[in-house]
Amino acid sequence: MSASAEYVAYISELLVGFADLQQKKYFGGVAFHSSDFGKDTQFAVVLNDILYFVVDDSTRPEYEEKGMQPFRYQKQDKTVVVRKWYSVPEDCFDDEGIVMEWANKALRVATELKG
Repeated sequence: MSASAEYVAYISELLVGFADLQQKKYFGGVAFHSSDFGKDTQFAVVLNDILYFVVDDSTRPEYEEKGMQPFRYQKQDKTVVVRKWYSVPEDCFDDEGIVMEWANKALRVATELKG
């Protein structure tokens, strides 16, 4: 799993609305953190040049309605599905306001899950 520098830079530009956006290495990709809701919280990752946001039972249906998939990876003889991370719908990338709306929901969910 990797993340190209160009794609990470593009996502960073989209998420510029977070005052304290931070990037950290994450399994060969990049994790995005913010403390906009009071705690340093990871809410997004880029793996294989795909942006994933944190979801929970309240937000997952929005992603599924748009046909988005959870993060998956192969482990020996099985596929592992990580239902905490869903790929971001392509139409979000058409408008910075929309992608920030989805990102804010993801950060709020991630902060609540963190407790």
